[in-house]
Amino acid sequence: MEKSDLRIVFMGTPEFAVASLRKLVDEKYNVVGVVTMPDKPAGRGHKIQFSDVKKYALENNLPLLQPEKLKSPEFLQQLAAWKADLQIVVAFRMLPEVVWNMPSKGTFNLHASLLPAYRGAAPINWAIINGEKKTGATTFFLTHEIDTGNVIFQEQIPILEEDTAGTLHDKLMTLGAELVIKTVDAILQSNVKPIPQENMLSEGKSLPAAPKLYKETCKIDWSKTCVEIYNFVRGLSPYPAAWTELKDMKGRELNIKIYAVEPEIYSHEFSPGILKTDEKTFVKIAVSDGFIKLKNIQLPSKKRMNTEELLRGYKITEDFKVKF
Repeated sequence: MEKSDLRIVFMGTPEFAVASLRKLVDEKYNVVGVVTMPDKPAGRGHKIQFSDVKKYALENNLPLLQPEKLKSPEFLQQLAAWKADLQIVVAFRMLPEVVWNMPSKGTFNLHASLLPAYRGAAPINWAIINGEKKTGATTFFLTHEIDTGNVIFQEQIPILEEDTAGTLHDKLMTLGAELVIKTVDAILQSNVKPIPQENMLSEGKSLPAAPKLYKETCKIDWSKTCVEIYNFVRGLSPYPAAWTELKDMKGRELNIKIYAVEPEIYSHEFSPGILKTDEKTFVKIAVSDGFIKLKNIQLPSKKRMNTEELLRGYKITEDFKVKF
């Protein structure tokens, strides 16, 4: 079978998925349809917002479906009418078996980790938060349990000391698009030997997970060490962002998002959560083995800015300390 004959349906929603879809289109693969999330209101004006995948599909005249329910008879009928040989899923939703089992050559997913490690919704964030030195991308065939199917290919990249969730996202987005093409080509040539994830497990070693991030998950625990907090902040930057609450002696509270910090590791006599500042150039917060210097932060209803810039227009004094 030639690649122009292989009928592909692509399923995805955010920017991360667009890179793979664009690569398929640019390389002249036969994408016969795209499935993405329904439109939803967003922002203060609740304006209807299209997904990044929908925007790309419309710009390139690709047939598009946006099902509310993946088991609805109408959607299943429309999907079947595309007569896909292969379905590709990148950052979409959990599919029912009636969907992923439809194409003759199966359905594969691109996941932004080295499976079986970091199964779940936020693999990029958790790999950095946990201080991993490497990660990667994996393609695997879908099965009943999420992120557990047989692995087709993996590619590995280092996590650099300065990487954030944002920079690593972009690296893995590009790497993943290349891996999608490699996987499609191997399927075309019937040159795929999937490996069960059970065969990739190290005996006695627990698997790190990547559960969905919620607001409370992103609150900084100032009892942690400098390195742990540094990894936590960069693992959540720029989105959804680490945060903390400050409270001064008069009871005033300040909720701030923190996008970049600098660890200063040394012994001191201050309790964790104590704030030190010259009120002009720096703000830092004590932890057990040093201080965390706040480099880039955001106050409620304000834009992100470097700390020195913020202190020129907003007064933060040593009356503030972390509210645990």
